[in-house]
Amino acid sequence: MTPLKPYLIRSIYEWITDNSLTPHLLVNAEYPGVNLPTDFVEDGRIVLNIRPEAIQGLVLDNDEIQFNARFSGKPMRINMPIPAVLAIYAKENGRGMVFDPEEMNEDQPEPPEPDNKPPQRPQLRVVK
Repeated sequence: MTPLKPYLIRSIYEWITDNSLTPHLLVNAEYPGVNLPTDFVEDGRIVLNIRPEAIQGLVLDNDEIQFNARFSGKPMRINMPIPAVLAIYAKENGRGMVFDPEEMNEDQPEPPEPDNKPPQRPQLRVVK
């Protein structure tokens, strides 16, 4: 089953922009695989303005979020895995969704337990 979180992020982003508000992402800047401007990280987190006029090439995939932005006049490609996103909300009123960091791996299926029984031979019988 595909994770729910990327769908929630996309729908809340659309709701925020449809209401002419400014979408912001709160991101865990210490999560493996993030590519963020480290100069703006505070307490291991960063808030990113993802308003369409502030960024270019926004991609909200099931696995990661990507876009181009400028920080202190320098262009940068931003990449972050979906589990690194802690919240998406509107700047003007704070409405949106906060994600529980403890549930980051909830959508990943648990591996099946190993079956230590030796394989049995099939048993056939004649049916008349």
